[in-house]
Amino acid sequence: WIYGAIEPLTGDHFLYEYPKLNGECFQQFLDWLSVQLGSDYAILQIDQAPAHTSSAISWPENIIPLFQPPSAPELNPIERLWQALKKPLKNQLFSSLQALRERIQEIFDQLTFEEVISVSSYNFILEALFYAASH
Repeated sequence: WIYGAIEPLTGDHFLYEYPKLNGECFQQFLDWLSVQLGSDYAILQIDQAPAHTSSAISWPENIIPLFQPPSAPELNPIERLWQALKKPLKNQLFSSLQALRERIQEIFDQLTFEEVISVSSYNFILEALFYAASH
């Protein structure tokens, strides 16, 4: 499972592989992301999957969750990134899980800030970010 966070204004992206999609791995991702952010803060837009809404999740001080409405993945900018990252994998067969991992890592390594911006910059998100930055 690939966990990820992106910043639509700068194209910064944080992607990490975990063995499962569950609360424990999500907590590990949040903790890792918090370290990556350093003294910066982030609003992390997430769906309402059980792993994201568990009361066992301990949110780092520099990450603020923003829960999107249920069944509305089109509102989350990272969903467009996932679609873009899947395109080079379409109709390919891999001899092993490791071969797939290596190909995904190649795709991640080639990902540019400009590509992240181009697929994730929804107007309503950019307007909200500009508004928040001006106050």
